[in-house]
Amino acid sequence: MIEKLILLALKFSQFALVGMTGLIIDFVVTFLLKEKLKVNKYVANSSGFLVAATNNYLLNRMWTFRNDHPDVPIQYVKFIAVSLIGLVLNNAILKFLHDRMKLNFYIAKLIAIAIVLFWNFTANLFFTFK
Repeated sequence: MIEKLILLALKFSQFALVGMTGLIIDFVVTFLLKEKLKVNKYVANSSGFLVAATNNYLLNRMWTFRNDHPDVPIQYVKFIAVSLIGLVLNNAILKFLHDRMKLNFYIAKLIAIAIVLFWNFTANLFFTFK
């Protein structure tokens, strides 16, 4: 039991580290679209999130879950589906924190990402990379 918990904690740590690379990509894309190209903040947020999700799929497949499932397109679609549910949660949390609670957009985005991390890890562990 202890070994399984240690392995799960390791996988979560790897998933979170991969998520940090995604976070950087997410913020760069979001910032460029929102601030430089003046795209709607939710469209910019969604775009950043989806570009980061693709990066995260590849890194999680190779490193975190060391998965060699041969049907990559199906697995990618599952990962993106989990990410899209996470995106809906992300945008709902962002809307609440930024629009209603008046938190800074990027602070609200960080909080939303942290909350959605737990959803993404659990769903990918049991659904995408099972």
